[in-house]
Order: sequence, then C-alpha cells, then structure tokens
Amino acid sequence: MKRSSLILLAVAASLPAASEPVADFYKGKSITMLVASGAGGGYDTYARVFARHVVKYIPGQPNIIAKNMPAAGGLAAASTLFNNADRDGLTMGALANVSTLDPLFGNPGARYDPRKFGWIGSIGKLQNVCATWHTSSVKTIEDAKKREVIVAGSGAASNTAVVPRIVNELLGTRFKVVAGYDPAGGLTMAVESGEAEGICGLSWSTMKASRPDWISGKKLNVIVQMSMERLPDLPDVPSVVDLVTDPARKRVLELILIRQETGRPFAAAPDTPADRLNALRKAFDQTMKDAEFLGDADKNQMEIEPLTGGQIVAFLEKAYASPPAIIAEAAALVEPPGSKAK
Repeated sequence: MKRSSLILLAVAASLPAASEPVADFYKGKSITMLVASGAGGGYDTYARVFARHVVKYIPGQPNIIAKNMPAAGGLAAASTLFNNADRDGLTMGALANVSTLDPLFGNPGARYDPRKFGWIGSIGKLQNVCATWHTSSVKTIEDAKKREVIVAGSGAASNTAVVPRIVNELLGTRFKVVAGYDPAGGLTMAVESGEAEGICGLSWSTMKASRPDWISGKKLNVIVQMSMERLPDLPDVPSVVDLVTDPARKRVLELILIRQETGRPFAAAPDTPADRLNALRKAFDQTMKDAEFLGDADKNQMEIEPLTGGQIVAFLEKAYASPPAIIAEAAALVEPPGSKAK
C-alpha cells in the first residue's frame, strides 16, 4: 500500500465519532436523561412524558433512560452534565429552571457555565405561586404581612426556600420556611398534614400535574404569583411584578424571573457534536407539535408553552449582560444567607 494511502487511512481513523451519520450513531443505543427532581414530582412527570414521545423523532430511535438527581435543589444534575457526562450526545439533562442563572448569582453549588450547555428546548414556563391551604386564615397577600406563615421548603437553593425570602424582602410578608422536605411528595404532604400552612415557590404547573385534586377541589388560597404576566388560570391573583413599584427593584425582580421564563429546560452536555445537537433540537421541536404527546400532556395536566434551544440561549445572553449592580442585588435576594464561599 502506498504511503499516501496509509496516511489517509490513519487520518480517517483519527476523525471523531461525530463524523458518523446521526442515525447510525444513535441506533441501538440509550440516552441517559438526568432529571433534576425526585421521582413523581412535576419535573419528573414532564421529563418522562417527553421521553416517551421524543424518541420517535431522534434519528436511530435510541432508548431514553431517566435517572433522578434531586440533590442540591437540582443543581447536582446540571453539575454532573457539565463536568462528568461524556460529550457524545448520549447524556442530556431535564434541568431545574434555577440552573440557568444560579452561577450568575454566585451559588457555590453551581459548578458549571450554563452558556456552554447545548440547549435543546424548554417544554414550558415555570411560574411559581405562593399559596396557603384552604383552611388557613391567610387568604391574601395582605394577610401574609400581618402574621408569620409557616411554609414548606426543600433545599436551601430551591425555589421553595428562595421565593419566600424574595417576597418577604420586596413585599413585607412574613413567610417562614421550614426546609428539608422531599421536593417530590414531601412538600405537598407537609401541607396536607398540617405541618406547614402553605408553600411559596412551587410552580402552578407542578401543582396541576402532581396534585390535580388540589385544583379541582379548590384546596388552595393562591395569594400571589411570581410571573411576568398573570397566569390565565389565576386572573384575579396579583403578580409580584404588579406589586413592586420601585423601578430599580423591579429590574432586579425581572432578572430573577428570567429563570422562570426558561421553565423546564432540556440540555445536552457542552461540546456535543453539532449534528447530534441539531438532531436533538429538531426532535424536541417536532415533539412539541406531536398530537400523541400533546394528548398525553393534557392527561397529565401539563402546560405546554415551548421555547426553542435558541430562545433559551437568547434569555441567557440577556441575563448575563445585566449591569453588575442589578446582578449583585438579585444575588443577595436569591442566595441563602451564608452560602457564599469564604
């Protein structure tokens, strides 16, 4: 064999596996999906319903195996995807919405750069609410300013711990978080059992998906919603954006709320080969229009308001370009006391 032919063969052998056709690469393989919540919660429901339907649109139709990683308020899943996952397109994350901005806010548990993920898309926004149990005498935001209200929380970095602190600071409410509950069923069980009077920072769509009887049975007093725009289901419940009147503080609040706009995002590991990332993005977009997926989503009380991977990237670019003073004030509200690395 001529020397030139040997060189060509050596070069071909050294080319990355990404040169394989996408369908050939995925055929017969399994994708690991890191789910940033416990089994049975809202994130888990969304992730597993999505996984059932997206596989038919991924070239080669691989299996998807879900792996729940609820630790650190969901940040463990993002850190694992960034630092430990192979960058070949066989690992993706159904990430917590906080994962998009927690590095910007200085959370020491966020050991990754979200701008380097291969963002695939988001199923819907994640608009949090503060609510008390139907037997509580606290039925409005004004009531929550008059006395202490015990609310159930999970980890210190979770929305159920962060949102009460933000609302207390901006609106003068008196929510007191009792943390440590399992983020899947433990939070809601604490409210049903009377251990807590309510929850502040759980998304409305999660409540609808995981506790539909709460909604149909009118078992909640929803007193404020953390959203840019009021939810169609809650037209008479005030939004925190409407209640904060100071322009500078409103800018801080809007930066914090970008996390909710990114909602229920899916991402591939950094440096995933471009052709495979594009295939995953296309499969996501097709799934969001799939009649069987939409029927399954409706059955599970899921709200579908998708973002493309490109739209998530645009949100991150806007957030990370915010003035340092705005970022610093937002971080002071979001990060739990004593969480900064010494």
